[in-house]
Amino acid sequence: MAGGTILNLFNWLAPTQEAGLPWWPLALVIGMLLLINVVNNRVAPNSHYLLWSFASSVILLALGLLDGNTFTDMGLSWTHYLSGLIWAGICIGAVTLVYVVGIIFKPTRNAFRDDRHAELSGGRLAFHALLEVPFGTVLLEEIAFRAVLFSMLARRYGLVWGIVLSSILFGLWHVLPSIGSHEQNPALGSVVGQGRRGNIFAIALSVLTTTLAGFVFCALRLMSGSVLAPMGLHWATNGLGYAFSWAIIRRTRRLPQ
Repeated sequence: MAGGTILNLFNWLAPTQEAGLPWWPLALVIGMLLLINVVNNRVAPNSHYLLWSFASSVILLALGLLDGNTFTDMGLSWTHYLSGLIWAGICIGAVTLVYVVGIIFKPTRNAFRDDRHAELSGGRLAFHALLEVPFGTVLLEEIAFRAVLFSMLARRYGLVWGIVLSSILFGLWHVLPSIGSHEQNPALGSVVGQGRRGNIFAIALSVLTTTLAGFVFCALRLMSGSVLAPMGLHWATNGLGYAFSWAIIRRTRRLPQ
């Protein structure tokens, strides 16, 4: 029984490549992702974010199903939720451990400082970390990039190209939100510099790191057979990152100058 449970943690499920699939459904999904990205970051970044993100996730999922992707193809099958949850729990625990170790030492502690979280109340932080991040950002991005887009790409171009292209597109998804981030995060600003050059470096670094994260998320999704696994890691890096950043800023402000 125990051996079977362990084996079930490694499903390595990938969509089967099919010949002759049309290109336009893929173009439609990518075009919609571009629209969602602009709305989220430029048109209405704070207005009804949760509702907009959830609606976008539902529409993207519907487009994936209409394209012929099964729930198993997209990592959404009930039969693999347990392995997905277990891997999600492992990832959350690992990230928590890394963050705890990171804030112990001053050189790495400064990497958590982000002025965007400085004025958040405890209630607003909880809402952001426990609702907006998991049910807005994480749900939308994992449904979009590790479920729908990855499956559509893998069925057309094979597993390798599915991983590579979905990860690159995930990196490009972060161009708009990374603009000006070097001015709000002192640690990032100290690495990339200030001004236009610093902004360009910050954007490039964001695209690079999130592209690499996309590869890791795809590996978790394939290994577990469920998007719940990358969802867990995705939430941990973002949601816990906000919480640790907020706690460090509050603690620093309480210390005598």
